[in-house]
Amino acid sequence: MFDFDALSHAMTCQTVLCVGDLMLDEFVYGEVSRISPEAPAPVIAVQRSETDIGGAGNVARNIVSLGARCIFVGMVGEDEAGARLKAELGRESLIESVLVCDPTRPTTRKVRFVSEHFSTHMLRADWESTAPASVATEQKLIDAILPLLPRADIVLLSDYAKGVLTARVIRNVIDAARKLGKRVIVDPKSPNLAIYRGATLLKPNRKEFAEATRSRLDTEQSIADGAREIMQLADCAAVLVTQSEHGMTLVPRNGDVIHVPGLPVRVRDVSGAGDTVAAVVAVTLAAGADWEAALRMANAAAAVAVSKQGAAVVSSAELRRKILPHAFLAAEEKIMGSASELEAQLVAWRKQELRIGFTNGCFDILHPGHVKLLTAARATCDRLIVGLNSDTSVKRLKGDGRPMQNELARAEVLAALEAVDLVIVFEEETPINLIVQIRPSVLVKGADYAREQVVGHEIVAAHGGEIMLVDIVEGFSTTSLVKRARESQP
Repeated sequence: MFDFDALSHAMTCQTVLCVGDLMLDEFVYGEVSRISPEAPAPVIAVQRSETDIGGAGNVARNIVSLGARCIFVGMVGEDEAGARLKAELGRESLIESVLVCDPTRPTTRKVRFVSEHFSTHMLRADWESTAPASVATEQKLIDAILPLLPRADIVLLSDYAKGVLTARVIRNVIDAARKLGKRVIVDPKSPNLAIYRGATLLKPNRKEFAEATRSRLDTEQSIADGAREIMQLADCAAVLVTQSEHGMTLVPRNGDVIHVPGLPVRVRDVSGAGDTVAAVVAVTLAAGADWEAALRMANAAAAVAVSKQGAAVVSSAELRRKILPHAFLAAEEKIMGSASELEAQLVAWRKQELRIGFTNGCFDILHPGHVKLLTAARATCDRLIVGLNSDTSVKRLKGDGRPMQNELARAEVLAALEAVDLVIVFEEETPINLIVQIRPSVLVKGADYAREQVVGHEIVAAHGGEIMLVDIVEGFSTTSLVKRARESQP
């Protein structure tokens, strides 16, 4: 089994150059309860709608959701949909977008009408052109892409057959990437997989693979045989066939066939699941994963994606919960991901008239002093909330080299303690904003602080709360433990 945390950290240092067909995805949700009197067609009573960056843009969104950076190159028309996509991409801080405008064609736009109750797609309306980009636009794309290649750790081509990835664009990008030693991942659309010749990995789905190989693919051996034919034709290092609920099969040029079964999940929407797989494969391979680790990460990500509505993105935290479910049992229940989640829990506890306690710290290396503080704090209240300094906050407070463990690891350790009822990470140097939101009945800190030095003491006292100082355990502090460990190293 691979080290998820090490791989996840390495993913945040990667840059993926993603090239492909950008789309505006719209989802209109509602209920159908009657047939139109004008024609035998159902009438949807619209309840809400959502707009997402779709197509290859959804691949880019998944890349940055994993913590990596993305340089995205695509094409838009000179229309409202194109303007909306430019604005949406501009709000994504980790996506650097380079959009070539072709005023002669529409921006690809897809509107899906979905039954809210059954999560069923009833109708899709498309605005698009499937013709290849003109020679002039094709050259603009090539001129935009090639100078960006040196900055990328890996290249991902997301082909939806909407005109961006012409044979000439594909050839120029793959050849230039190979000269620079960059791997190229392709999510193909054309059944003629030879046009992607020289790519590192081709990722067709089962239907695309069957069309390309003209075979039934009813056994693992038939998939392996078909993949090896493709590798000969397309000169690639591996072929990954995604098979929906049946999992994924990866056939490398060198090595054994790897198959992972689909993970059990309640499927809500399969839109964009292939985008998620392509993004995860690209980012994990760039981060140093081997074929099997990349495959298992992608398989888990697909399970998360299809459990959501719309073209969903998958975060590193969601991926970790799916891959390491046992490690996350405590975290899922106790670790809050946002202020709104915290507020919902506070409302529930206040309705029960529970006494809420609060303490905070870095808790970098948990030691007996921490355990005593938390145990004593829990004895003063019905529910204890722990504010945990984020990694960036700890670094500002403690300097380079700290924290020793990342915030997720520290939060998991705290959440596993019986004395702790809830953990929430904060970015600031002090938890003053949390204290204002929580309004705890008791605020607890170690006795190495004076009452007036405890952040938030005046806020707690103003609404009748109590400040409690717990005697510290001599000889234990994270700083001294880290110092002793470093001094003992040869």
